[in-house]
Amino acid sequence: MTGSPRPVIDFRGVVGRWRRSGVIVRDLPAALLLFAGSLLPALHGHGTRLGDVPERPLDALAVAAVALECLPLAVRRRWPTACLALVSAGFALDQLRGYHELAGTGLALAMVSSGAHLERHRRATLVVLAVAFVPLAVALDRPGGSERPAGYAMFLVALALAWGVGAWWRSARTAEAERRHRVAEASRAAERARIARELHDVVTHHVTAMVVQAEAARYLTAAPDRLDTALDAITGTGRRAISDLRHLLDLLDPDHEDGTAPPPGDLGALVEQTRQAGQPVEFTQEGEPAAPSGSAESVAFRVVQEALTNALKHAHGSPTVVEVRFGEREISVAVGTDGPGTRTASPGADGPRARTAAVGGSGRGLAGLRDRVEALGGEFGAGARAGGGFAVRARIPAGSPS
Repeated sequence: MTGSPRPVIDFRGVVGRWRRSGVIVRDLPAALLLFAGSLLPALHGHGTRLGDVPERPLDALAVAAVALECLPLAVRRRWPTACLALVSAGFALDQLRGYHELAGTGLALAMVSSGAHLERHRRATLVVLAVAFVPLAVALDRPGGSERPAGYAMFLVALALAWGVGAWWRSARTAEAERRHRVAEASRAAERARIARELHDVVTHHVTAMVVQAEAARYLTAAPDRLDTALDAITGTGRRAISDLRHLLDLLDPDHEDGTAPPPGDLGALVEQTRQAGQPVEFTQEGEPAAPSGSAESVAFRVVQEALTNALKHAHGSPTVVEVRFGEREISVAVGTDGPGTRTASPGADGPRARTAAVGGSGRGLAGLRDRVEALGGEFGAGARAGGGFAVRARIPAGSPS
């Protein structure tokens, strides 16, 4: 017959519940421990001693003094002023009666907590304590006693140092909170910039292609077959735009199950979409993307996408060459357009001349690409070519060195 299994204590769960409990619950054990230790006969008379008041044995009033010095420490972070007042009263009673219990150390703890957690009337509290200490010192002083004024002054300085420790802790906590706030603001700004770049890349490319295709379709009414092809291309582009936008919005939804980054797009499909918009594109790809290069491959796709979008905007009809090479350690992208393009393009020998739309640009796309590439430690360049046209080049590290 086997015995029942022993219960397993979930220490992580216990610690988690303890951290989630209120500050009074977390501070109470220390207060109770100091209270119990101060009532031990072996520790009687071993606490703080001011003046020359004769030592008294433990009695009911001593228990009350110890309770005042210890139990309010449970609320030292919630109500620091009340805690300090009660502990100070208990300390005064302890010294005037000559108990000199270990609970006297509770005054130092109350001073530290007040310096750290008191929000208002901090200077007034210090002044009141200093003034209240004077009649206590006078009451404790005995004619011919061994206690000198310097002893009382040193005790007051020690209390001020305890307050200073709490004040330093408070300032350090405030500085850390401000630093975290700045980091959070910077993270939110970076996230907003990333979202803006994603929206720019997705919306600008698809909408530009749709505008160009729609402008061309206006002049194909005399060729129904070609008009249907153009409208099908516009419909397909719109559906791809909606799909990409939905995927991006899913990533922004905190309740979305899959919070991973969107997979890189298909370069072949991207090039074909640009060709359907009327841009002659020659596409060359060498190698295959490595398995761990998801971020680099996504950035490479965005570089090609933005370059083709700019070609549609500013050099429609000009031959465009796209070269992508996937290496072991980096991805190289080069997109070049031969000329400035034309504002008109002929849809066919028998058809009218189709005017392309002049879609303006904000310049945000290339700047965003530079930030993305450089964030991965790569190099990015874009500018006019010596022989005419425009070129975009990027080198993006991928994979890990062997």
